Amino acid sequence: MSHAENDEFFKGRGAQVNTHNKFLKNKYVLEHIEGLDEQLLENTHTQLFEETPKKIVSESNSPDLSHMYSINPYQGCEHGCIYCYARNSHEYYGFSAGLDFERKIIVKRNAPELLEKYFNKKGYEPVSIMLSGNTDCYQPIERKLKITRGLLEVFLRYRNPVSIITKNNVILRDMDILSELASMKLAHVNVSITTLNESLRQKLEPRTVTGMSRLAVIQKLTERGIPCRVMVAPIIPGLNSNEIPDIIKAAADRGAVSAGFTIVRLNGAIAEIFTDWVHKAYPDRAEKVLNMIKACHDGRLNDSDFGRRMSGEGHVAQSIHQLYRMACVRFLAGREMPPYDYSLFTPKRGKQTSMF
Repeated sequence: MSHAENDEFFKGRGAQVNTHNKFLKNKYVLEHIEGLDEQLLENTHTQLFEETPKKIVSESNSPDLSHMYSINPYQGCEHGCIYCYARNSHEYYGFSAGLDFERKIIVKRNAPELLEKYFNKKGYEPVSIMLSGNTDCYQPIERKLKITRGLLEVFLRYRNPVSIITKNNVILRDMDILSELASMKLAHVNVSITTLNESLRQKLEPRTVTGMSRLAVIQKLTERGIPCRVMVAPIIPGLNSNEIPDIIKAAADRGAVSAGFTIVRLNGAIAEIFTDWVHKAYPDRAEKVLNMIKACHDGRLNDSDFGRRMSGEGHVAQSIHQLYRMACVRFLAGREMPPYDYSLFTPKRGKQTSMF
């Protein structure tokens, strides 16, 4: 049965189930297929939930991401990428990592104010901070709320380096701020392109812009002097692994100066969500894809081993690494991201600083 023929498939959503939250004692169940519970898993509209955190900058001490500082103005993401590792974090809010992750979005309107306080802490030394360490800071609701734009205004005011990772063309709205930051060597942009196959993209990342639109983002940002890296991530063997050279070439042709990649890992609830999805979206090759993923992670879908969990190991992973290295040598030779300038940071301690 093809994806189009599968009546059980929720179009416009990545996850097809709401997995049980391991932190909750009770759970919803569908007991009567034709009763009052009939619409339990219906494709409902997106809901917003307000959070007012006391801090906004997170530091990762993971050996894989040592001393990475990040800001997530949103938790949950409407993009609905089936493989997203951030799905698991939604359980801490009492939601499911499945459909809830895509349609119950937590917003942090006070993020710019908290960032300003962070920069004014006594003893703060400038570090590059990533926007979207967990979920996309340019997901659809950003068009309306403009929290990410508010954060960029603070980065510019304090002359602090910022790195962004996104797969949405909403970022083009903020080219004015980004180009000013880039002119001072204070901005890097990472554009995530998982596939240029539109049929696959619609199933894998249902509410994202097309791969061609993301290539256009790279070109337009590059034309404004904003350095871009293409993130070919995650690589899912048997689904998009053959596209690595094509994606890197297309990005390089549009001005990308660097590339990066990760191999998919299916930790926590994501293993159940992805397994359910791949059997519905690609029933003819589902088991092959799952077995190739396992081959990269010591025979398991769930991989928490540092060093292997993001890059994989084994013959399948080795072939992916080789394909990636060859593409970088061929299409990105002599290019690199410019270093940040940390000397421009301008603290404003003791002054009237709030813009909010």
